[in-house]
Amino acid sequence: MDYRRPEDPRSTEELIALSLRGEEEDEQAWDAIALLHWRGTREVFEAARRLVQSPLARERGRGADILGQLGIPKRTFPEESLQLLLDLLRRETEPAVLSSASAALGHLRDPRAVPELVKLKSHPCAEVRSGVVHGLMCQQDPEAIAALIALSGDPDEDIRNWSTFNLGTQLDIDTPELREALLRRLTDPNEEIRGEALVGLARRKDPRVLEPLLAALSADNVMVLVVEAAMELQDPRVYPLLVALRDDPGEADPYFRSVLHEAIRSYESSLSAD
Repeated sequence: MDYRRPEDPRSTEELIALSLRGEEEDEQAWDAIALLHWRGTREVFEAARRLVQSPLARERGRGADILGQLGIPKRTFPEESLQLLLDLLRRETEPAVLSSASAALGHLRDPRAVPELVKLKSHPCAEVRSGVVHGLMCQQDPEAIAALIALSGDPDEDIRNWSTFNLGTQLDIDTPELREALLRRLTDPNEEIRGEALVGLARRKDPRVLEPLLAALSADNVMVLVVEAAMELQDPRVYPLLVALRDDPGEADPYFRSVLHEAIRSYESSLSAD
């Protein structure tokens, strides 16, 4: 991967000013934030420190956005950033800032953040709960996993989706409670969430995933997540359905086709070895 630092003549002060313009997801603002991440200097850190201590919510949120990924490829000031973000999380009341601080802590991936993040898992604002899901990404702590299990049943679709993805794919942990959470998502109204649950259960070789997986592979519309789950499960009863998908004359995008062929090759390799 090419980690060459992008050259930009603008000062830190100019980039901070740009980061504060427009709406929350403003493209130019995030381009400026990305450049500040790359710089990762003491000057940038001090500017972000001032922002998180600002009386203005927008500035506090942007300070958190900067601190979360300061320094590329190697993080700079991780301990100082962690403490600033934890302090912000403890005193903050504005949902948008809580969300930014929570997500920023997820980039740092420090287990010391877990207790503070878990306190917010039932926050009435979906934006905050979404930040918590991202904050708990890849955390192995039982308290974090319990929170993600709870959030995988959240009323908000995106929160359920990210929680299910995190539990199913981003964690190597396997517990009965985690499997049950994934099983519940097999009947989710959202197709992508059902797909994430299939992948998570297939990775853990849970036998209860076979029937819903066969049904999903036989559906009129087959998502790439379903094929990924089939590749993870490695059950020979799945192979004929993968071949039928390959031989279907209907159109499929190149990425779907590439994953499908990879899945078929994995089964053929396994079958020939037997």
